[in-house]
Amino acid sequence: MFSADIVGHQAIRNRLLERLQGGRIRGSLLFTGPEGIGKRRVALEMAQREICFRRTACGQCESCRIFGGEDLPFELPNLLRITPEGKAGVIRIDQIREGLDSNNQPRFSRGVIEWAALAPALGCHRWILVEEAHRLNQSSGNILLKTLEEPPPDTHFILVTHRPEALLQTIRSRCERIPFAPLAPREAWAVAQRKGWRDLDHDRWTALGEGSLRFLDEVAFHRAGAQVESWIALMAGRSFSESAAPLLPEKESALAQGEQLRQPLELLLRLLADLARMRIGETPALVPWRDKLEALATPYRDLKAPQEAALQALRHLPRNLSPEPLLREVALSLV
Repeated sequence: MFSADIVGHQAIRNRLLERLQGGRIRGSLLFTGPEGIGKRRVALEMAQREICFRRTACGQCESCRIFGGEDLPFELPNLLRITPEGKAGVIRIDQIREGLDSNNQPRFSRGVIEWAALAPALGCHRWILVEEAHRLNQSSGNILLKTLEEPPPDTHFILVTHRPEALLQTIRSRCERIPFAPLAPREAWAVAQRKGWRDLDHDRWTALGEGSLRFLDEVAFHRAGAQVESWIALMAGRSFSESAAPLLPEKESALAQGEQLRQPLELLLRLLADLARMRIGETPALVPWRDKLEALATPYRDLKAPQEAALQALRHLPRNLSPEPLLREVALSLV
């Protein structure tokens, strides 16, 4: 009754299946937990199981192969997917009301509210998956509120996010929260090995991922490693101009600059937490960089100022500030 390509989260998946079969599943669910740990895939499994020819999410039948492909449709007989659009990466009101993409082209035939009101196929539920739900803007979030509060019979919303605090409080209050924990390191690495990762990358890949699959892409993995090295160089007194290039946003990226800045700032916070751990004799989470961090974990180094600077910068990201001045200010707090 479960998809064989999903690793981990078995207890949650068992509970969701039992509640679904017993008619006890809520109309609006909020899947929360760290980025890249499989929340979205578990949500898709709910719909996949119901249109699987064997009703088991077998992964082999024609219906299941749709879910295993790279280009999963936005609309299936029992599934509607809502995803962020455009370089700014937000879910706008016209996507909820009319189903338009960033070029104003229809991606599905009806608006979300109309689609939700349709009767499901016999023996099926209807699922509306809102991916990266924290990217709902205020207008699109507000238009969903009434439907989230009282979805039609056998219609269910699943909002997936690693930043629940960024959602409107009124949305959070209308959903049952289902918290997901990170994958065990062996589970995450098993997925990485299936994707071709080699043992020599194990330590750095596992440390950076923290039980997630965020760095299955090799380019993303090497960029994160370079950002760690960059912060360490800045803490060691190297100049911003010669060390900060990996921290700056890539102009060709599909992500907005603010979203690109989130990762290096979060990595800095992890490094500062590791320095605090090492001061009291504990092992750092970023073990592969332990030798370089040891020289920086001195009692006289101020950890509070850079921590506050990084947190302040994260709070300012939605304002689309210029990336280089923002990072320079954080870098100054490290000296």
